[in-house]
Amino acid sequence: MAKLEKFRSQRWLDRNDFRSFNHRSRVMQMGYDPKDWEGKPVVAIFNNWNDYNPCHQHFKQRVDDVKRGVLQAGGFPLELPTVSLGENLIKPSALLYRNMLAMEVEEMIRAYPVDGVVLMGGCDKTTPAMLLGATSAGLPAIFLPAGPMLRGMSRGQTLGSGSDAFKYWDERRAGTITEPQWQSIIGGIARSSGTCMTMGTASTMTSIAEAIGMTLPGAAAIPAVDANHQRMAAQAGRRIVEMVHEDLRPARIQTRDAFLNGITVAMALGCSTNAIIHVIAQARRAGQDISLADFDRISREVPVLANIRPNGTSQYLMEDFYYAGGLPALMQRLQPYLRLDALTVTGKTVGENIAGAECFNDDVIRPLANPVYAEGSLAVLRGNLAPDGCVIKPSAMSEKYLRHSGPALVFDDYPSLKKMLDDPRADVTADHVIVLRNAGPKGGPGMPEWGMIPVPQKLIDEGVRDMLRISDCRMSGTSYGACVLHVAPEAFVGGNLALVQTGDTISVDIPNRSIHMEVSDEELARRRAAWTPPPARFARGYGWMFTQHILQADQGCDMDFLQTQFGEGAGEPDIF
Repeated sequence: MAKLEKFRSQRWLDRNDFRSFNHRSRVMQMGYDPKDWEGKPVVAIFNNWNDYNPCHQHFKQRVDDVKRGVLQAGGFPLELPTVSLGENLIKPSALLYRNMLAMEVEEMIRAYPVDGVVLMGGCDKTTPAMLLGATSAGLPAIFLPAGPMLRGMSRGQTLGSGSDAFKYWDERRAGTITEPQWQSIIGGIARSSGTCMTMGTASTMTSIAEAIGMTLPGAAAIPAVDANHQRMAAQAGRRIVEMVHEDLRPARIQTRDAFLNGITVAMALGCSTNAIIHVIAQARRAGQDISLADFDRISREVPVLANIRPNGTSQYLMEDFYYAGGLPALMQRLQPYLRLDALTVTGKTVGENIAGAECFNDDVIRPLANPVYAEGSLAVLRGNLAPDGCVIKPSAMSEKYLRHSGPALVFDDYPSLKKMLDDPRADVTADHVIVLRNAGPKGGPGMPEWGMIPVPQKLIDEGVRDMLRISDCRMSGTSYGACVLHVAPEAFVGGNLALVQTGDTISVDIPNRSIHMEVSDEELARRRAAWTPPPARFARGYGWMFTQHILQADQGCDMDFLQTQFGEGAGEPDIF
């Protein structure tokens, strides 16, 4: 391919007029010489680091590795820090701010004199947010995954972030572990920079980014503190310069086939339920028609091959996945299900990228003949409780709840739910179906990860460790259990979940993909007539804008005005 000779940044820097004089003098004010940028592509490095985001702690140094690669390839690198969404600490929900970060990335790419972009992210919402923004901006872009942290360790035992946190919290509630054991778990479960080392939302989304072709091959699974991660960062810096010369933009990579590859890989990984929301949003930004139906269809076809917590035997973590060959090895085994001619950021196809990939541990990455779970990770359910769909993760729950009917126990907010959960005399049985509502996109606000509803203390004491739970919010991708999530429409806007009453029988049939409350249409109509909307969550600011424009879970929780079909983009800025 012929190299691009005229760079976008030259509109700012290389004209013989007053504006260019001003721009050049300000760049020189920062200590740069014209030889640093003249005739070179300007590469923006969007760094999602801050002191409150442990997933990205190494980015403070890793950005230098990216810059080294850009310089080696003849580019001019500049770091642009962004809003950082540290999943564990930001409240009420990182999803509330995913679109704000996406808007920042899109607008800063458009507004500054840059020719290509390296996106540094990895913590749950940062991967989709940065890809959403870069997709809409349309300049050449490559994603650099943060990488998973090292395996957790406590008293000689391997721990997985999230998954073992939920597990041992229940055991602490049951009184089966001591305070010294508990303190050892707290200090050992997360012991390095990097994202959760289970197959949670972070590794799900970076793996999907790789599967759709937006990262270098093998980038998603490299541990954050491995020296290979530094080398990969420099490689990404070199490659983005080449992509600018080739004018290789996201629109050429992010086809419908690319997103179908992403969903296929997600199902084989035993992915986070959050993948549905983010992939639908990103596909729509790319102008591709991806829906819940694609997830459910592929889930029925593609088995789970990655034996990583919270799926499978719970023995292995992302380190093991990396040592076993990572995503290229998994995709090599998935070839019959993949669109191998899809283009990637390497300029090569998926098939070319994974040619020769090897698996070094058949128990971590199973062959198709010996899957962890015969169907894919997720199931989409529909019925009068969720007319627009909801999701459950059968690969990480007790099989006894694949078909279940029981009386509803309904809560309108988390404080009232928590009061019941902590009551050792609560009127609840293992057959009950716990319902939490008003926790969706508008009701949460931002769909907090409250969907992994703890088993009530009364049942914990009886030895119960799973039960059916339903909500319009999300759960962490590291979570497990019979949790029905993302009920759409949400209760806060009058979805049928708002009409459920304690004592109603709720039936779930996962093999037949149905969820139903045993209430007549006439009775539902009567309840709807009596329903009144809750008060708005925000009166001003970003929160107000979010709740005015956010779409439901089945539509990706993007803002309506950010979707591609809403209207033409602003295009190139005027420079007068």
